[in-house]
Amino acid sequence: MSQQPRGLGKGLGALIPQGPAEEETPDASEALAAAPESVDGAYLQEIEVDSITPNPRQPRDNFDEEALEELQASIVEVGLLQPVVVRKLGPQHHELIMGERRWRASKEAGLERIPAIVRHTADNELLRDALLENLHREQLNPLEEAAAYQQLLDDFGATHDVLAQRVGRSRPHITNMLRLLNLSPAVQRRVAAGVLSAGHARALLSVEDSDTQDRLARRIVEEGMSVRALEDLITLGATQEQESTSQRRAPARSETPSDVEELAGQLSDALDTRVKITMGRSKGKIVVEFATREDLDRVVSTMVPDGGQS
Repeated sequence: MSQQPRGLGKGLGALIPQGPAEEETPDASEALAAAPESVDGAYLQEIEVDSITPNPRQPRDNFDEEALEELQASIVEVGLLQPVVVRKLGPQHHELIMGERRWRASKEAGLERIPAIVRHTADNELLRDALLENLHREQLNPLEEAAAYQQLLDDFGATHDVLAQRVGRSRPHITNMLRLLNLSPAVQRRVAAGVLSAGHARALLSVEDSDTQDRLARRIVEEGMSVRALEDLITLGATQEQESTSQRRAPARSETPSDVEELAGQLSDALDTRVKITMGRSKGKIVVEFATREDLDRVVSTMVPDGGQS
């Protein structure tokens, strides 16, 4: 039997204790001695997919089949990043509390065991607050951090503002980290392994085609490419594509003066996002990137603090 894919990293699993191996069936005294210290009545454990039954109180009856297929394909490729949340009803019997989409997709992907947060307490807020409290203390790789943020948003109803306040990060940082989950599976694996930095990953997000992302990721590893060099390569590639499409010969591209590059860096720091300045013969252009409509509102309010009113 082929080995089932596992999750990329620790994610929320780094923030709560590990449960005992499910195969072991110690007697009562041994079980008491081996019982894990929990965080507000919860611990992480790998459990059998077939031991889980859906929550009968789940208000959601219909699941988007296309979205489930996409999630299944991702799980086959990189494993289950985010644990489901269950409660234990008996030996080899768990009931879902959160994560039915992930459970369904894992079953379709053929996984036999998946990571789960086994929870005893009925208080969602206690567990959520404990996880938020511990998140900034753990050394997670960028993808693990992004997966933990996403699970807190999905399962525990946290908001970007709450996450930012509780873990001591800026809201743009939370948003940018979450965007890493949009990378291709191959790039995600490299980020999780520490081969690619978060800076490389953010630059690759500007490339929509996953095959191109994978090809650039290989070049980063093979050539030891810096983030700045990658950004220049992506910009040059887009320029060449536009020239090929229009079938026009453009004048030679001039190098951006160093003082203009410095100004772009200052704007990037001030707006907490990527800013590019390009210079032409008669005019120039400033490009300010944003992730979501919420992020756009933040950038605009930073640029025009008073809403443009005098």
